[in-house]
Amino acid sequence: MGKLSFFSVLSILSLSITLSTVTPPKQAAALPLSTSSRWIVDENGKRVKLACVNWVSHLEVVVAEGLSKQPMDEIAKKIVSMGFNCVRLTWPIFLVTNDTYASLTVRQSFQGFGLLESISGIQANNPSIIDLPLIKAYQAVVSSLGVHNVMVILDNHISKPGWCCSNFDGNGFFGDTYFNPDQWIKGLTQMATIFNGVPNVVGMSLRNELRGQKQNVNDWYRYMEKGAEAVHSANPDILVILSGLNYDKDLSFLLNRPVNLTFSGKIVVEVHWYAFSDGQAWKNGNSNQVCGRVVSNMMRVSGFLLVQGWPLFVSEFGVDQRGTNVNDNRYLGCFLGVAAELDLDWALWTLAGSYYLREGVIGSNEFYGVLNWNWCDIRNSSFLQQISALQSPFQGPGLSDTNLHKVIFHPSTGLCVQRKSMIEPLRLGPCNDSDAWRYTPQKTLSIKGTYFCLQADELGKPAKLGVICTDSNSKWDIISDSKMHLSSKIANGTAICLDVDSNNTIVINTCKCLSRDNNCDPGSQWFKLVNSTRSSTMAKPTIRMSSILDLEPPVMDLLWKF
Repeated sequence: MGKLSFFSVLSILSLSITLSTVTPPKQAAALPLSTSSRWIVDENGKRVKLACVNWVSHLEVVVAEGLSKQPMDEIAKKIVSMGFNCVRLTWPIFLVTNDTYASLTVRQSFQGFGLLESISGIQANNPSIIDLPLIKAYQAVVSSLGVHNVMVILDNHISKPGWCCSNFDGNGFFGDTYFNPDQWIKGLTQMATIFNGVPNVVGMSLRNELRGQKQNVNDWYRYMEKGAEAVHSANPDILVILSGLNYDKDLSFLLNRPVNLTFSGKIVVEVHWYAFSDGQAWKNGNSNQVCGRVVSNMMRVSGFLLVQGWPLFVSEFGVDQRGTNVNDNRYLGCFLGVAAELDLDWALWTLAGSYYLREGVIGSNEFYGVLNWNWCDIRNSSFLQQISALQSPFQGPGLSDTNLHKVIFHPSTGLCVQRKSMIEPLRLGPCNDSDAWRYTPQKTLSIKGTYFCLQADELGKPAKLGVICTDSNSKWDIISDSKMHLSSKIANGTAICLDVDSNNTIVINTCKCLSRDNNCDPGSQWFKLVNSTRSSTMAKPTIRMSSILDLEPPVMDLLWKF
């Protein structure tokens, strides 16, 4: 057979370019929200994914943090620009039940703690609230977020204003020093009433991180059911969000005993998940083994609710944004993989770059904050890239039911495996531009609608696409305790794993960190196959290959050079 040009090969393959529709900008949800099985949906029944950030407003001064640094309107714009569609805005019960706090203005609250510099900052950046009562300032923040189409969840974080949380702060469980159940229900009712008719207030979280020596299951049902009924009666439009025990890590008691309420279609259950929830296990253990163990426990104590048909909202997760905390860094890849696979609703801790006053320290820096100390800039842009793929739904009601496929998600970067052309190797790129993959019962990974499958070729070299998908190098097992290594075998029988090099090219390397090694970082080799019905926003070459299997080997060899 004579030598073929590249264009001859393309003509044989009948190459056609199909332009996909560009996804329009995000639109505000049709409110109010409700639930449909495990999903949160809008008024039209379409999935609304909560991609929230926590904004602290429950500390001693009872004013949303950062207002001495930036105008609230600018903060709201930053929230939107970072991809969040929602704020979990914290508040203390005393804000609406204690006469002292009810009569305080913003200025007076700051004066009481000698925070004169913060007063000057608020006068400069938010002068309209400086002499408002505290609750009116809180309402002003909610209103500003609404102007920018940011949904708000009112989170009752604590009763007595202050930093949360410990077992002995008097705020942990019903009957504690500052946690009178009747006052709590009164406060919930008042807040639900105040924000009745405010469309961007879409939910109320009844209580943050129940804890302490008094916590017990029977009182949880007794009071949480009362609180839920009170909120729904005062404001039937909003979601009612129930938290668990043991710092909101344990919801296992719901497995066999559901809540008994007079209403439906409005209940969401929340859970918290941090690296420190498991001490220093991530730093001291093997990441694959710790991930497997922690995820298994999470599914046992909270994840099972998804199977039972309840929306599960991870209302707090977060990491040290400086990137120097090994425990946090190892946890994050595991968390993001699970959050993508389960397509969870979530709220990041935290927006705050700094606090007016925290635990006696004026102007303390918050290293978990996505904004820096002066609330001007993003603290860590690579972190925002990591979570960006999770800010839109992968699936759910209202998305395509006929386009179910897999994306190959890489948690360490927040990107997905994609092919830009037949000339370039597979690389990581935005998940909205990812190919639609199929993972077959034969364990092949193929691009949906084509004969192309992922193949392991040579150690240290890029992975490739091929059409002979029956060889061992086309079989991909999901291995390791983390279930995030994709493993195959090359021609000599050596087991390998999919990996990513410094240029974000998908390569073939020796599997690493599978067990025992506590100092190894497996992040580059962690991939998660995620169910998706998203449509690609990228223009891609669509290869019509009705006769490709009949091509002679020299033609195929030439094709793969491009």
